[in-house]
Amino acid sequence: MRYKENWDETKEKWRRYWKQDNTGRPLMCVVVRKPEIEEAAQKEKDADVCRSEGRYYGLPEELICKTPEEKYLDARKIVERYRHFCETHEFLGESFPNMNVDFGPGSLAAYLGSDIVFNFDTIWFEKCIDDWKATPPFVFDEENPWFKKHIELTNQCRQLAGDDFYVCIPDLMENLDVIASLRGAMTTIYDLIEDPDEIEKRVKEIGDLYFEYYDRFYDIVKNEEDNGSAYMVFQIWGEGKTAKLQCDFGAMISPEHFRQFTLESLKEQAAKLDNVVYHLDGPDNIKHLDAILEVEGIDAIQWTSGDAGPDGTLEKWDVIYDKTIAAGRSIWVKVYSGEFEDWVRNADRLVKRYGSHSLFLHFPEMSMEQGRYLMEYAEKNWRDIEGTFNMKE
Repeated sequence: MRYKENWDETKEKWRRYWKQDNTGRPLMCVVVRKPEIEEAAQKEKDADVCRSEGRYYGLPEELICKTPEEKYLDARKIVERYRHFCETHEFLGESFPNMNVDFGPGSLAAYLGSDIVFNFDTIWFEKCIDDWKATPPFVFDEENPWFKKHIELTNQCRQLAGDDFYVCIPDLMENLDVIASLRGAMTTIYDLIEDPDEIEKRVKEIGDLYFEYYDRFYDIVKNEEDNGSAYMVFQIWGEGKTAKLQCDFGAMISPEHFRQFTLESLKEQAAKLDNVVYHLDGPDNIKHLDAILEVEGIDAIQWTSGDAGPDGTLEKWDVIYDKTIAAGRSIWVKVYSGEFEDWVRNADRLVKRYGSHSLFLHFPEMSMEQGRYLMEYAEKNWRDIEGTFNMKE
């Protein structure tokens, strides 16, 4: 891979992570700015600049998108913008260059009839189902215009990227989250109570369709050497079929409803994937963790405290990690609260508690100087740590 040194060693650490058998320091996503863009980055930070291009400091004028549609649908600009990012950054630890060609969270809804609304900062799906009785069964539709557009765009980006960096599998999404996009969240809540048989049937249909779409994207983006794949913003790589699963809608339903409408679908999905991280989003979803850990195919739990909430290092969240590690799974922790010194200190606490064998730490973008210090600190202090929690009987 052009923009990643020691890629073979990185892949081996990922293989071990999925098996809760990592050696050395924990897995770490550490993306650093090269010195030549540091001044530009600091100027934007100091000015509190909000840019639709995100972290693309110093982007050439011809690659700046003038419309949201251009940002998401122009294959050449998508690839060249990301190539510019790779040229101005380095990927330390287990970070690696991987580019999203994403139509927003839950593009499966678009393939089933929803329209997509693009914005520079977000994407959303317009609800399209008013009456279940008037809605035919969900089936794979190769001619759906959004699917055709998405698969063509992914093909173009894969060809332009070559072997320089990964093109990620898009965020298809599943179960009740897709239904909520198609039907609307409040209406879906009423459906669970007034028409549960219909919802169970529709969740089953979505589960049956998932791999009709997933496999087509996977066949385009997988690495031919080892069939490896990467999954969008979660910065995960795995040999074979890799994915993130979720049910954000779970925040609005009881544990009983979660088990009734979602759990079996998750089990069936996870059984067909090789590497799975579950995205547990928000305090109101913690009540489902016990059920989620019953799914044998889920290899890791990724905790998100919600919009603008504290990062994953807060001691309050240890109850999540305690259960996850005790169940023999890995944990995925996003570190961002405070300043750089806080990131190191908070991550240090997690490593000492949970050890280095089943832990992935995702850090914010940082300077080259900070990144080198962090990697040196990790190599010195976080190697082959068993962890105090793991030693408890």
